[in-house]
Amino acid sequence: MVVGDFPIETDTIVIGAGPGGYVAAIRAAQLGQKVTIVEKEHVGGVCLNVGCIPSKALISASHRYHDVLHSDSLGIKAENVTVDFSKVQSWKGSVVKKLTGGVSTLLKANKVEIVKGEAYFVDAHTVRVMDEKSAQTYTFKNAIIATGSRPIEIPAFKFSKRVLNSTGALALEEVPEKLVVIGGGYIGTELGNAFANFGTKVTILEGGDEILPNFEKQMSSIVKRNLKKKGAEIFTNALAKGVEEKEDGVVVTYEVKGEEKTIEADYVLVTVGRRPNTDELGLEQVGIELTEKGLIKIDKQCRTNVPNIYAIGDIVPGPQLAHKASYEGKIAAAAIAGQPDEIDYLAIPAVVFSDPELATVGYTEQQAKDEGIEIVAAKFPFAANGRALSLDSTDGFLKLITRKEDGLVIGAQIAGPGASDMIAELGLAIESGVTAEDIAMTIHAHPTLGEITMEVAEVALGTPIHIVR
Repeated sequence: MVVGDFPIETDTIVIGAGPGGYVAAIRAAQLGQKVTIVEKEHVGGVCLNVGCIPSKALISASHRYHDVLHSDSLGIKAENVTVDFSKVQSWKGSVVKKLTGGVSTLLKANKVEIVKGEAYFVDAHTVRVMDEKSAQTYTFKNAIIATGSRPIEIPAFKFSKRVLNSTGALALEEVPEKLVVIGGGYIGTELGNAFANFGTKVTILEGGDEILPNFEKQMSSIVKRNLKKKGAEIFTNALAKGVEEKEDGVVVTYEVKGEEKTIEADYVLVTVGRRPNTDELGLEQVGIELTEKGLIKIDKQCRTNVPNIYAIGDIVPGPQLAHKASYEGKIAAAAIAGQPDEIDYLAIPAVVFSDPELATVGYTEQQAKDEGIEIVAAKFPFAANGRALSLDSTDGFLKLITRKEDGLVIGAQIAGPGASDMIAELGLAIESGVTAEDIAMTIHAHPTLGEITMEVAEVALGTPIHIVR
């Protein structure tokens, strides 16, 4: 302890102010805790500042531009349409500013103390928070670690001016003419699609058999087809080998089917996954157990092997999703307050803001079969829905997975416009123990995309109205 550094006491200290940390802090405060939250960069974390929110703003702007140029079939023809990318970036920044400002206001309104700096564990009840000028010791009864993750850097593709991670791609000052994307997961696909909408020639190099490997092939194939319509090239089973940087671009070397090839572009975007921020926290000082991948081991209440220290979000096992982190934050705060809440991931949705959007929740058809569950897998196409037709957006389908013995809804997959919003009803259905009959008997407004959920439930029951059996 440095001279003059008198420890500050708090009930619960939260390390990281992203969507997991700030939610945990607010809930802990609501449950009667004196809470301190520590953030080394920006309140809102990666998601609000350089991830989920700015990427969706960029995707939204790109769709506006693309739709204006491709509405001939609706009788709308536009000429001399241009993109002022500096204004796009300015608008994106305003969205981020509103949300991060809102989070700070919410924390203060709930009497959560916000501290800037990096936290380092001294022992199971003490952390040191350091910034460039000073250090302060905090003692606590309980701690919640919510430090998130960072992009994985490939040794042959060190991040630079022309070799970008997702943060760099979102900060570009101009729309590139050509962009190579290494990794066809959700980040690479979303950003690749956004720039393709703006007119960029996009090439995606994916090491696996398919892009979006965590989604069923019948879903990802629709996204793949639409990307190709926009001029994108997609190479699967492709090995990215190296990059040569030039003043005005890059030359990427890759291998497909044993043949080495090169491609020139303005930039290369590397999106091959994210690494948990569990280093440089002093976790070894308290003996917190990690997995081989550097993730923190937790129990059903997000508690680590050190009973008063909890961990949530990207640093624990499971999908790296902002809403998963927020959910776990509430569980951890409740556990600290002595409540019996436990995590249950079955009804956590996953969404890709591609074209069309993809969303899944609960069991897929294959997962249910693998567990020996007898199911009914019912599908309804967007092309048979009046609202989808009136939107001129009919690609896709909704698949409902129900248990054969009683019609219980146990899963759903959606590929189509509005999938990110539609999946919420099906998550609630799984969480609430709803059956296909319950959904079919629920009146859905007409004409809406939401009707597709009712229609697919009727398919599951064997009594469809708007498609032929």
